[in-house]
Amino acid sequence: MWFDEGRRLRQRVRAAGNAPGLPLVVRTFGGMSALVLVANIVGGLVVALLLIALNADSTVHQRLVVGIVGGCYGVVALVFGAVMGFVLQGRTLRWLAFARVPSRDEARRALRNPLDLGLLTGALWLVGALVEGVLAAFVHVKTSEILGLSAGLVLAGLTTACVTYMIAVRVGRPIAVQALRVYPPTEAMIVTLRTRMLLIWLLATGVPLLGIIVILASPPGRSHVIGAGLSAAIAALVVGSIAMMLVARSIGEPMRLMVAALQRVGQGDLDVAVEVDDIAEIGMLQSGVNEMVAGLRERERIQDLFGRHVGLAVAAEAISSGVTLSGEQRDVVALFVDITGSTQLTRNADPIEFVAMLNRFFGIVVDAVESNGGLVNKFEGDAALCVFGAPAELDDPATAALIAARTIRDRVYRAGEVEVGIGVASGPVVAGQIGTASRLEYTVIGDAVNEAARLTELAKRVEGRILASEQTVAASSSEEQEHWTRGRVFRLRGRDAPTHTYRTTAEH
Repeated sequence: MWFDEGRRLRQRVRAAGNAPGLPLVVRTFGGMSALVLVANIVGGLVVALLLIALNADSTVHQRLVVGIVGGCYGVVALVFGAVMGFVLQGRTLRWLAFARVPSRDEARRALRNPLDLGLLTGALWLVGALVEGVLAAFVHVKTSEILGLSAGLVLAGLTTACVTYMIAVRVGRPIAVQALRVYPPTEAMIVTLRTRMLLIWLLATGVPLLGIIVILASPPGRSHVIGAGLSAAIAALVVGSIAMMLVARSIGEPMRLMVAALQRVGQGDLDVAVEVDDIAEIGMLQSGVNEMVAGLRERERIQDLFGRHVGLAVAAEAISSGVTLSGEQRDVVALFVDITGSTQLTRNADPIEFVAMLNRFFGIVVDAVESNGGLVNKFEGDAALCVFGAPAELDDPATAALIAARTIRDRVYRAGEVEVGIGVASGPVVAGQIGTASRLEYTVIGDAVNEAARLTELAKRVEGRILASEQTVAASSSEEQEHWTRGRVFRLRGRDAPTHTYRTTAEH
């Protein structure tokens, strides 16, 4: 069955011709296969040399039989392991060669490849130990030598299986990166970091110590025991050093990258993305960093949208003190601005052009108000209500509002698209967030707002197009008062007391 699977896969890869992912397949699986093959050959040679060094009492005939059968089994095991490895990784080869997104099942199988290869390698060595032990007993080798031979093969198999797993993890990292995009690491991990560290301990410490114990426990009279023990210790040092270097790199490198990414996030860079290339806890940490940054980006986007809707001052106040439904009384200056003859404009102008003109007009209003510390509280059709002194307090809201009014009037006049009327009034208002917990609007309610709106209608018919209440001008700075002259006294709708106004001549 696995021969048929391999044949079908080879046919599909050949049919791909210039499949975009084929170079990665050749580079990754070719390198992995070569390294695993070398690891198994080296493991077999080390076992053979150690057994020869122990100078066993077996006859030449016994050694030849065990050696020849062991060599033949080694060749068969290598071929069988290569074919089975190819079959195990068939699905991975398929989606990788054709450069398509894997399914979750294919991604999970790809992430299991290193573990499957390690288990396959260990199983082949264990079968070899069983075959060699039975064969040695069949040719009447001493029991002590059979046990030593089998134990050596088992220990070599454990070591080679661990090395195979580490090689597959390291070389297959580009595949893991693609698979983890579809099958991100979760608490149900294939191989945990604790398991990986246990494998490294077995490879670097446990198995070598057991091997040395087996050598030292050989029957009396064997020569080269010290040499064999030293050889095993040296091999343990070399393999252990390489293993610890690989595991240190597999943990230290992603940690350094995550630290660097977090430093960039701390500096305000939210375009950071950490590559998830580990299936264990480190991969979960990498994925968590990416989710955290994505959350920060979403929060910044929402804050930006929030600021665009309610104004930067309201957004900053809500973020710092929280969103509540409570209100407060504040002394503010209200500025109301409205376009003259907007009804006629809507009849004659193209809708797209009319909206574009409104946006340019409101751009002037927003720029003039915010540059003087005010808040554009709301847009009402072709009009806007602006507030100075809430929610952020100002040292001199009257002066700021009057400067903003003159700036708006002059810039609108120079633009030459519309004419406006502007009313400015001051007084106590109730300021707060009005609505429900799911839909809030920050606004100000009070006589100052109504007075500013009434003055706006009158300002459309006076020279300078701005009317400010006497109270507002009196509260402004002496420099600002020089721009204003006393105007008429009006009795505004809804107000019992007369309203003394000031106007200003346009400075175009």
